[in-house]
Amino acid sequence: MTTPLTSWRLAPGDPLADELIAMRLLGGGTAYEAYLAFDEILHAPVVVKVVRPDLVDDPATLRGLEREAQMLADLAHPAIVRRFGVQLDGPRPHLILENLDGPRLSTLVREHGALPVQQLLPLALELASALHYLRVRDVVHLDVKPSNVIMGAPARLIDLSIARRTEAAAALEDVVGTDDYLAPEQADPQGYGVPSPASDVWGLGATLYHAACGYAPYEPGREGDALEVRYPQLTDRPRTMPYFVEVEVAELVYRCMAPDPGDRPTPREVAQAVEPLMEAMPRARLSGFRISASA
Repeated sequence: MTTPLTSWRLAPGDPLADELIAMRLLGGGTAYEAYLAFDEILHAPVVVKVVRPDLVDDPATLRGLEREAQMLADLAHPAIVRRFGVQLDGPRPHLILENLDGPRLSTLVREHGALPVQQLLPLALELASALHYLRVRDVVHLDVKPSNVIMGAPARLIDLSIARRTEAAAALEDVVGTDDYLAPEQADPQGYGVPSPASDVWGLGATLYHAACGYAPYEPGREGDALEVRYPQLTDRPRTMPYFVEVEVAELVYRCMAPDPGDRPTPREVAQAVEPLMEAMPRARLSGFRISASA
């Protein structure tokens, strides 16, 4: 039986912490809740990731919050969410993050279907840029997926709660990440190699697959199933992409999801492959009227 998650149950106007006023609950995971709040110091809305009530004294949860805060403090990239502050003690340990104005990629696809190539290619370029930066900064995200992408100009990569330095990622022995978007070496780190920046490229490929097709590349099993059933990416190729996905895009996605990490392109190579595809796209034109040169 699953234990219900505890909640702070903050109503609009309730104080979340000093200088932070709750506006509404955005969601959350097993260890944290996320609130939209008004920061009276920044005088602007922010997202506050706050530890759930029953875990405020849990050392592992607090270490995870501290690790994410330190990781974000070292990062500054246009396509990665920014950190504004952190409080690790007190009644509500929390992390203050940039409020991004835009839907999650997962929500956009669920409500409106697959992205057209005019949206997909810039998205691929922006995410590849963020992953190249993380690789240079010795960070492996480990959870690149549609729900961790906020669509905007540019698209932004969020949630570094399980990110690790490259050496720490390589030392992982347990599954870390989200089943549908795990690289084989994340699904079975003891049998298929070690998680690395190449694992994020797999996540990029799986995310672009979902965006291009409207559904995830695999139908994973459930917890308790045999390893190859729960994680079909260990033995199977992703489902064939439908006819409406351009061949060059499909080929790039499949390369990103190569079973062997050494066969995957680097984020820089992904960007280099996307740029000529964007250049080849038809130019946008105004339609419905004509502008006279003599006007």
